Amino acid sequence: MSKYEGLMRVTFRLAAAARRKGNHPFGALLALDDSVLLTAENSVNSGKDVTQHAELNLVSQATRQLDTAILQQATLYTSTEPCAMCAGAIFWAGIPKIVYGCAAETLGALAGGEFVIPSRHIFSFGTREVKVIGPVLAEEAAVVHEGFWP
Repeated sequence: MSKYEGLMRVTFRLAAAARRKGNHPFGALLALDDSVLLTAENSVNSGKDVTQHAELNLVSQATRQLDTAILQQATLYTSTEPCAMCAGAIFWAGIPKIVYGCAAETLGALAGGEFVIPSRHIFSFGTREVKVIGPVLAEEAAVVHEGFWP
Protein backbone atom coordinates (compact mmCIF):
# COMPACT_ATOMS: atom_id res chain seq x y z
CA MET A 1 0.00 0.00 0.00
CA SER A 2 1.40 3.41 -0.95
CA LYS A 3 1.68 6.07 1.72
CA TYR A 4 -1.20 7.94 0.08
CA GLU A 5 -3.83 5.20 -0.04
CA GLY A 6 -5.25 5.55 3.48
CA LEU A 7 -6.01 9.25 3.14
CA MET A 8 -7.22 8.78 -0.43
CA ARG A 9 -9.84 6.34 0.84
CA VAL A 10 -11.04 8.98 3.28
CA THR A 11 -11.69 11.28 0.30
CA PHE A 12 -13.65 8.49 -1.41
CA ARG A 13 -15.85 8.19 1.69
CA LEU A 14 -16.36 11.97 1.69
CA ALA A 15 -17.32 11.80 -1.99
CA ALA A 16 -19.84 9.04 -1.28
CA ALA A 17 -21.31 11.12 1.58
CA ALA A 18 -21.68 14.11 -0.75
CA ARG A 19 -23.47 11.90 -3.27
CA ARG A 20 -25.85 10.57 -0.61
CA LYS A 21 -26.76 14.18 0.17
CA GLY A 22 -27.66 14.81 -3.48
CA ASN A 23 -24.42 16.55 -4.39
CA HIS A 24 -21.78 15.71 -6.96
CA PRO A 25 -19.54 12.87 -5.73
CA PHE A 26 -16.37 14.68 -4.69
CA GLY A 27 -14.51 14.83 -1.39
CA ALA A 28 -11.26 16.43 -0.25
CA LEU A 29 -9.09 16.78 2.82
CA LEU A 30 -6.07 18.74 3.94
CA ALA A 31 -3.33 16.89 5.79
CA LEU A 32 -0.09 17.77 7.49
CA ASP A 33 2.08 14.68 7.35
CA ASP A 34 -0.47 11.94 8.12
CA SER A 35 -2.76 14.09 10.28
CA VAL A 36 -6.03 15.27 8.78
CA LEU A 37 -6.52 18.98 9.45
CA LEU A 38 -9.80 19.59 7.59
CA THR A 39 -12.25 17.78 5.34
CA ALA A 40 -14.84 18.96 2.84
CA GLU A 41 -17.47 17.63 0.46
CA ASN A 42 -18.98 18.97 -2.71
CA SER A 43 -22.11 20.99 -1.90
CA VAL A 44 -23.05 22.37 -5.33
CA ASN A 45 -26.64 21.13 -5.26
CA SER A 46 -27.45 21.53 -1.57
CA GLY A 47 -25.78 24.95 -1.49
CA LYS A 48 -27.24 26.02 -4.83
CA ASP A 49 -23.83 27.36 -5.81
CA VAL A 50 -21.84 25.94 -8.74
CA THR A 51 -18.56 26.98 -7.09
CA GLN A 52 -19.01 24.78 -4.02
CA HIS A 53 -16.67 22.04 -5.21
CA ALA A 54 -15.07 19.94 -2.46
CA GLU A 55 -11.62 21.42 -3.06
CA LEU A 56 -12.85 25.01 -3.14
CA ASN A 57 -14.90 24.44 0.03
CA LEU A 58 -11.77 23.00 1.66
CA VAL A 59 -9.45 25.81 0.53
CA SER A 60 -11.93 28.43 1.66
CA GLN A 61 -12.20 26.81 5.08
CA ALA A 62 -8.42 26.32 5.33
CA THR A 63 -7.49 29.90 4.48
CA ARG A 64 -9.89 31.19 7.13
CA GLN A 65 -8.82 28.76 9.86
CA LEU A 66 -5.14 27.94 9.35
CA ASP A 67 -1.93 29.95 9.30
CA THR A 68 -0.19 30.45 5.98
CA ALA A 69 2.84 28.56 7.33
CA ILE A 70 0.67 25.46 7.83
CA LEU A 71 -0.85 25.72 4.33
CA GLN A 72 2.64 25.93 2.83
CA GLN A 73 3.49 22.54 4.35
CA ALA A 74 0.16 20.76 3.81
CA THR A 75 -1.01 18.28 1.20
CA LEU A 76 -4.47 18.44 -0.32
CA TYR A 77 -5.99 15.02 -1.07
CA THR A 78 -8.95 14.88 -3.41
CA SER A 79 -11.09 12.04 -4.68
CA THR A 80 -10.94 13.42 -8.24
CA GLU A 81 -8.38 15.63 -9.95
CA PRO A 82 -9.15 19.32 -9.36
CA CYS A 83 -10.83 21.40 -12.05
CA ALA A 84 -9.32 24.68 -13.28
CA MET A 85 -11.23 26.73 -10.68
CA CYS A 86 -10.12 24.55 -7.79
CA ALA A 87 -6.53 24.32 -9.06
CA GLY A 88 -6.39 28.11 -9.02
CA ALA A 89 -7.67 28.23 -5.45
CA ILE A 90 -5.12 25.61 -4.36
CA PHE A 91 -2.33 27.61 -5.99
CA TRP A 92 -3.40 30.94 -4.46
CA ALA A 93 -3.72 29.36 -1.01
CA GLY A 94 -0.06 28.35 -1.20
CA ILE A 95 -0.69 24.61 -0.86
CA PRO A 96 2.38 22.93 -2.38
CA LYS A 97 1.14 19.41 -3.09
CA ILE A 98 -1.99 17.60 -4.21
CA VAL A 99 -2.79 13.91 -4.42
CA TYR A 100 -5.81 12.80 -6.44
CA GLY A 101 -7.68 9.60 -7.21
CA CYS A 102 -9.78 9.79 -10.38
CA ALA A 103 -8.08 11.59 -13.28
CA ALA A 104 -9.73 14.55 -15.02
CA GLU A 105 -9.80 12.61 -18.29
CA THR A 106 -11.58 9.69 -16.63
CA LEU A 107 -14.15 11.99 -15.07
CA GLY A 108 -14.60 13.70 -18.42
CA ALA A 109 -15.38 10.36 -20.05
CA LEU A 110 -17.80 9.38 -17.27
CA ALA A 111 -19.54 12.75 -16.95
CA GLY A 112 -19.38 13.97 -20.53
CA GLY A 113 -17.01 16.74 -19.51
CA GLU A 114 -16.84 19.85 -21.63
CA PHE A 115 -13.92 21.58 -19.86
CA VAL A 116 -11.37 18.89 -19.02
CA ILE A 117 -7.90 20.24 -18.26
CA PRO A 118 -5.41 18.12 -16.32
CA SER A 119 -4.23 19.93 -13.18
CA ARG A 120 -0.56 19.43 -14.04
CA HIS A 121 -1.16 21.55 -17.13
CA ILE A 122 -2.84 24.32 -15.13
CA PHE A 123 -0.14 24.32 -12.45
CA SER A 124 2.60 24.44 -15.10
CA PHE A 125 1.69 28.10 -15.69
CA GLY A 126 2.28 29.07 -12.06
CA THR A 127 5.28 30.92 -10.71
CA ARG A 128 5.91 28.23 -8.09
CA GLU A 129 5.70 24.46 -8.23
CA VAL A 130 2.66 22.58 -7.03
CA LYS A 131 3.58 18.90 -6.89
CA VAL A 132 0.84 16.69 -8.36
CA ILE A 133 0.61 12.99 -7.51
CA GLY A 134 -1.99 10.84 -9.16
CA PRO A 135 -3.97 9.07 -10.12
CA VAL A 136 -3.84 7.03 -6.91
CA LEU A 137 -6.26 4.08 -6.60
CA ALA A 138 -7.80 5.19 -9.91
CA GLU A 139 -10.26 2.30 -10.32
CA GLU A 140 -11.48 2.64 -6.74
CA ALA A 141 -11.76 6.42 -7.18
CA ALA A 142 -14.02 6.04 -10.23
CA VAL A 143 -16.54 3.81 -8.42
CA VAL A 144 -18.33 6.71 -6.67
CA HIS A 145 -19.04 8.27 -10.10
CA GLU A 146 -20.66 5.16 -11.58
CA GLY A 147 -24.31 5.73 -12.35
CA PHE A 148 -24.27 9.33 -11.11
CA TRP A 149 -23.70 11.25 -14.31
CA PRO A 150 -26.37 11.25 -17.04
